[in-house]
Amino acid sequence: MFGYHLRLGLKSLRRNPVLTVLMIGAIALGIAVCLTTLNVYSMVSGNPLASRNDVVYAVQMDGWDVTEPWNKDHPTYAPWELTFRDAQAVYESNIPDRKVIMRKGAFVLGSSDEKSEAKPYIVEARLTTPDFFSMFAVPFKFGAGWDAEAERSAEPVIVLGDKANEKMFGGADSVGKTVKLDDKEYKVLGVLDHWSPVPKFYDLNNGSLDEPEDVFIPYSRGELLEVVSAGNVNCWKPEPIDSFRAFLASECVWIQSWVELRTPAKVEAFKSFLDGYVAEQKKLGRFSRPLNNKLSKVSEWLQLNEVVEKDNSVLLGISFMFLAVCLLNTVGLLLAKFSGKVGVVSLHRALGASRKMIFRQHLVEVSMVGVVGGLLGIGMGWLLLLALRQLYNSYEAVTHLDWTIGLIALGIALVAGILAGLYPTWRICRVQPAPHLKTQ
Repeated sequence: MFGYHLRLGLKSLRRNPVLTVLMIGAIALGIAVCLTTLNVYSMVSGNPLASRNDVVYAVQMDGWDVTEPWNKDHPTYAPWELTFRDAQAVYESNIPDRKVIMRKGAFVLGSSDEKSEAKPYIVEARLTTPDFFSMFAVPFKFGAGWDAEAERSAEPVIVLGDKANEKMFGGADSVGKTVKLDDKEYKVLGVLDHWSPVPKFYDLNNGSLDEPEDVFIPYSRGELLEVVSAGNVNCWKPEPIDSFRAFLASECVWIQSWVELRTPAKVEAFKSFLDGYVAEQKKLGRFSRPLNNKLSKVSEWLQLNEVVEKDNSVLLGISFMFLAVCLLNTVGLLLAKFSGKVGVVSLHRALGASRKMIFRQHLVEVSMVGVVGGLLGIGMGWLLLLALRQLYNSYEAVTHLDWTIGLIALGIALVAGILAGLYPTWRICRVQPAPHLKTQ
């Protein structure tokens, strides 16, 4: 019976090609817009470290100006980053199971092989301590990161991102080989597999939708080589900063700090450590504001930084409203289409077709419109995401089509087609055949 309804539906759709195209196009357009916004929203609202959310914490201390809060809109917020000396104090604590302090830098990456055809180019680097890779579950394709001894001695070692390794070595295993950052040679210890957490949770204040850095080197190299920051630097008071050492001793915040605390007891112990440290610093004339240390899980950190802004939620709502408008247009088109079939439906009723059968027949027809419109909408949505990717190269990870979302969009299209067709189908089933048969 379903095959029979399907054949009748196809014939009906072919009979009015213009109306068919308009209905399919209306649903496809609505689905394309919803798919695009839903895809982006789902990416930016996710937690890339959900599996470790309960043990990894961002560290904050509030040593800002006593006369005004760091964030005027949210007075209870502490700065996202730490000063150099405070970050060092956190890193020296033995309480965390793992601990990371880090920042951004910029270099020119080039090959140390004069025969290499790889051209030097500017890269963003993450200067970080060795626990970064294990704490954040960073996948390796080749090799591994450096150890604590390499960090202490500021060894010239490097981990390449997959794209950097592709440019320098054609994607081959480059462990043991050397590259140049500016004029210094670095030994490659590891190469990352594809890793693109969205949002970039570990450094939201430098771009929540940015790609991970191209290369990773020991944090201690930054102090040794006096590498200037390539990320955000915020200062609250005038200071005579005339050298790199003076900058390190300043009250400027620019270092990100994370810790891994696997038990509630360690969480409490580390909180006590932070409170004790701030109390000591208060005696030295620092941290004039009320005690405001914070430990935030990744999920809490994403909320604090408002990664999913209200504008994103509003845009998602508007896209579904647009889909609703498209469905209303489809309802009007279906009413026009079905009104032209009154005579045929009356004849079917006269020959013994029940209202239930007529209802099923037209429901199959509108379902076909929904499915075709959904498939076309997925294609259009993919093209929209592709266009966004070309416009905003730094948001490449956000603009990839999530096929789970694509299947959801197809389901929405099917349901939308059925909903759009319910009223027109009900109307055509209520037709009394006798008056229309007299006019045939």
